[in-house]
Amino acid sequence: MANKKVAMDSFCAWDGETLVLNILGKPSAKQDVIGKAKGNQLKISVTAAPVGGKATDHMVKFLAKEFGVAENAIEVVFGRFNVNKQLRIKSPKCLPSVIKKHLS
Repeated sequence: MANKKVAMDSFCAWDGETLVLNILGKPSAKQDVIGKAKGNQLKISVTAAPVGGKATDHMVKFLAKEFGVAENAIEVVFGRFNVNKQLRIKSPKCLPSVIKKHLS
């Protein structure tokens, strides 16, 4: 079953048990970090260079740890080769503070 692209007026929303995130990626950063919301996107910086989707792959690994899920629980809906992306995180076990604050 293919997942649908979720239209959102925020950087995050629930689709059942799945957290949908709109992301503005920043590759080749000094450190991996979840930043602040910028409009309807969440800024996430990663140390990997944007070569052949490696920065997105690195972001998925980083976010899997942050959300307490396996890497295969994170789906890149679109933007694997772009700074603008949407991810679906199935049943996250923990939420970073910027997301907790926004959803509460």
